[in-house]
Amino acid sequence: MAERDGTDDSVGAFVPGPRATCAGAPEGPLAGLGFAVKDLYDIAGWPTGYGNPDWERTHPVAAGTAPVVQMLLQAGASLRGKTRTVELAYGLTGENVWQGTPLNPRAPDRFPGGSSCGSAAAVAAGLVDFALGSDTGGSVRIPASYCGVYGIRPSWGAVSLAGACGLGPSFDTAGWFAARAGLLARVGAVLLPEDAAPGQHPGPLLKPEEPWVNADPSTALALGEAMEALQGLLGPALSIGLAPEGLPAFYEHFRNAQAAEAWATLGSWVAATRPRFGPGVAERFAAARDMDPARAAAGRDFRRQVAARLRALLAGGAVLAYPTSPAPAPRLEASQAEQNAVRERSMGVTAIAGFAGLCEVSLPVAEAAGAPVGLSLVAAPGRDRALLALAERLAGALGLPV
Repeated sequence: MAERDGTDDSVGAFVPGPRATCAGAPEGPLAGLGFAVKDLYDIAGWPTGYGNPDWERTHPVAAGTAPVVQMLLQAGASLRGKTRTVELAYGLTGENVWQGTPLNPRAPDRFPGGSSCGSAAAVAAGLVDFALGSDTGGSVRIPASYCGVYGIRPSWGAVSLAGACGLGPSFDTAGWFAARAGLLARVGAVLLPEDAAPGQHPGPLLKPEEPWVNADPSTALALGEAMEALQGLLGPALSIGLAPEGLPAFYEHFRNAQAAEAWATLGSWVAATRPRFGPGVAERFAAARDMDPARAAAGRDFRRQVAARLRALLAGGAVLAYPTSPAPAPRLEASQAEQNAVRERSMGVTAIAGFAGLCEVSLPVAEAAGAPVGLSLVAAPGRDRALLALAERLAGALGLPV
């Protein structure tokens, strides 16, 4: 295992070139720990590359450091560098043709997952103790599942994204990775506000049918032991129908609503700069540019309906549990069509939390086909700390390092 001082980069997790580093405060709850940040967060005196050389070329060096990074430094953690990301955070495999795609330490023949690929890989390889990412359509949860680490997408808006590049502002969420559930929670104790209903015990446990049916049989089977342990903590799972419209409808409406926001956020720069993009990225921005406003509006309407449904369902403290991703990471030789098919199946599931701003933790509890798969726990907005505590309890029940 590499030393956690940030000097090694055996998996290509960090942005190439000089390393952005900063010592943390001498004391604090995270003192002595090293962390990395996805290269869409500003660090004073350093460029924010956003995974694309033309973005870095056309933007000035950051004048200030993102508040979320400042909070970690003030808590005693030391910054070891900035990590690679998919171009403009618009992708789920982790591929970056300009900087190189990070190696998946747990499955070297497979993609690491995106867009927080470098952060997940750095934690999985032991290069840092924890790492910041961001999640719009699954960009923390999917790489956490693929790389076999813990990852959290907090409640939308719980952690500031000031000083961070945007993609879909009403979906964009700060998140982080760790190799242990206890450390994931320690970081949360620094970054997260107090829960909306502190002391409320989680439960009942709900098992939504659609994400389980959507998963490969081998993935669902591999997660069986973790589900049994979870039921030992919360009681028997209640099987429910969560998406009567079908997960493909969740994907389609999410894609359309997100695309409209992506073009509103980044379209002016794309049109003016005409940047070079790697495979798939240019096509996604072209689709966003040409999005029918009526389809985007339908996506927003669908989102409002789903959000109301899910928040009502979870308001009393209920917890959802389902596969984070329907399958292990795609193999590196997967075609663009195969990658797109995985993206659609995955984002139909990640849209569940995305539509309603829910908090979600992915736990690395199993392997399928020789590669990691994660189990997600999902709770109502403002239940982040309780969800992290439940993840710790489940890890302990499974005999995983806490």
